[in-house]
Amino acid sequence: MSFTNLSDRDKQTLKDIAKESIAYGLTHSCALPIDLNNYSSLLNESGASFVTLNLNQQLRGCIGTLEAYQPLVKDVAEHAFAAAYKDPRFSPVNEKEIDQLEIHISVLTKSTPIDFADEADLLKQLKPGIDGIILQEDFHKGTFLPSVWEQLPEAEDFLNHLKIKAGFNKDYWSKNIEAYRYSTISF
Repeated sequence: MSFTNLSDRDKQTLKDIAKESIAYGLTHSCALPIDLNNYSSLLNESGASFVTLNLNQQLRGCIGTLEAYQPLVKDVAEHAFAAAYKDPRFSPVNEKEIDQLEIHISVLTKSTPIDFADEADLLKQLKPGIDGIILQEDFHKGTFLPSVWEQLPEAEDFLNHLKIKAGFNKDYWSKNIEAYRYSTISF
């Protein structure tokens, strides 16, 4: 399903759900329950999302999925809760922080494999500012959303940091590495 036709109203609904799920999670220790009957057919379509939380312009949590497996509205509610309370890089969000959080939602397109001969060829094919990239080999896997290009605008830096996130050394390369690209609708 393509979410390119998400209306401003749909986007605001998803932002509201994310905020409500974070607030609900503070007192209930779980994501906001979603009654799918209350949402449009588009928001009930299976969708993959990432919810990113910032506090004072610093990352405060980011959780999501690369593959669509549940209704988008439920996916956003669950990932907002997880970004606030389950991201292992951060302590859980506290009550004082909730109203100060900036919530960013990225809805992902289906990923497609990138065919490349070597690292230099992969670097040439990357589209800064557009591509979200998944890098994997065996049990190592990492992704950067397209928004990461804002902090790492050079393809080589982007790829090196992604290798580290995936559990490799930044200088590591293997003929068995696989790469996939996707794009996002972010708001």
